[in-house]
Amino acid sequence: MTKLNFGDCTLTKLDKLFGLDEVLESKALTAWIDQDITITDFEEKVLKQLQTQLIMNIKHWNEAELLQHVIAPMFFLVDFSSTKQFSFFAERRFGGMVEDIMLSGDPDGMIASGFREPEKPYFCFQEYKKEKYPDGDPAGQCLAPMLVAQEINEHKHPIYGCYVIGRNWFFMTLQGKEYCISNGYMATRDDIFDIFRILKTLKQIV
Repeated sequence: MTKLNFGDCTLTKLDKLFGLDEVLESKALTAWIDQDITITDFEEKVLKQLQTQLIMNIKHWNEAELLQHVIAPMFFLVDFSSTKQFSFFAERRFGGMVEDIMLSGDPDGMIASGFREPEKPYFCFQEYKKEKYPDGDPAGQCLAPMLVAQEINEHKHPIYGCYVIGRNWFFMTLQGKEYCISNGYMATRDDIFDIFRILKTLKQIV
């Protein structure tokens, strides 16, 4: 049995192994990122504070500091984990067979059904500190657990994903053999409000 770790995956490798196709447009991705969701005054205030920290520190923060100071507070503000139906899980080991290959690893985060343990993942998250020449392929490392999530969910609905490189956020969807990646959203600009709106929409979708 062939085994492949999420961390060793690239888009090119996954395309060749599974016959995947990156498409420029996706109804699922458009429906996700174009939703008009209200941001409250309190949320806007917090986002501006996070953005100020990001602008001041992004050039010297390490990966853990970026996660603790900006990314984690944004996910907390969306409030994915106040229900027993689904939650945000971090660095949980999971894997599964995709065709005849075992894919497994520890994604930085996922939103999955379940209370204490993740059951069916719907959203996979990968984060990198480096803005230039990150180690590996963050898009491929995000897509790999999305492929496993698609198998676990028996291909019944789109699988969602996101990867962050420094200040830049990219959103992904996977349906069947096709995946689509959004243009980048820069959190040091007003895009931070779009990023948060997209995450709030994800909570409604899940």
